[in-house]
Amino acid sequence: MTHASSIDIAEKFAAIHEHWRPKVAARLNGQDMRLVKIKGEFPWHSHPEADEMFLVWRGGFRMEFRDRAVDLAAGQFIVVPRGVEHRPVADEEAEIMLFEPSEVINTGNAPASEFTAPQGVTI
Repeated sequence: MTHASSIDIAEKFAAIHEHWRPKVAARLNGQDMRLVKIKGEFPWHSHPEADEMFLVWRGGFRMEFRDRAVDLAAGQFIVVPRGVEHRPVADEEAEIMLFEPSEVINTGNAPASEFTAPQGVTI
């Protein structure tokens, strides 16, 4: 049997030194809880097979959709339904917790690019 241990989220974020490269902090029930620092504009994309939840830990960002934008601040979250095209944008650096199935690629259906993060990297 594996024993649970606590995770210091601020300590984990302090160890991240790049933008748009989610790191797996925990796994549960086929889902990853990933931590990512963001700044700038991410490519437009969607995830045809998975919903994504973005929880703002520090800072803020804007989730852009083709027909609107939603501003989020620390302590707020948004769930992007599967198949919905979206693009996160952060004018200043923000720290985000992502909750999504372990197999989800961060750039979804967009072509591979410098934004495509390696899968399964833990922190």
